[in-house]
Amino acid sequence: MSIPRRVRERDRMSIIAEILLVAQDPALKTQIMYRANLSFAQLMVYLKFMTELGFLETIRDENGEPKAYQATKKGLHYLKAYKEVRALLQKQPVNEALVYPKRRLKLQ
Repeated sequence: MSIPRRVRERDRMSIIAEILLVAQDPALKTQIMYRANLSFAQLMVYLKFMTELGFLETIRDENGEPKAYQATKKGLHYLKAYKEVRALLQKQPVNEALVYPKRRLKLQ
């Protein structure tokens, strides 16, 4: 069984942006997991990575257990920059001649 072409793998930067989009307001792990379409294992890796980077802050309950996650100023700055880059890339088609040059350099 093959995967349809329109289903594309997401890169790490887009997954981080999706998590930040969900966590603009405090969000529970399950909310982030479902809205960002991640498995629980993937979610835990990203939450750890993003809190260590300072993109997310952990909101804890009275027992000190993580209750929710919210994007920090740094995380929102990343989200804004990510959206700007995506907009730039969508406005201009990529010139394949620059990406895949037909001429190869001759080695001497």
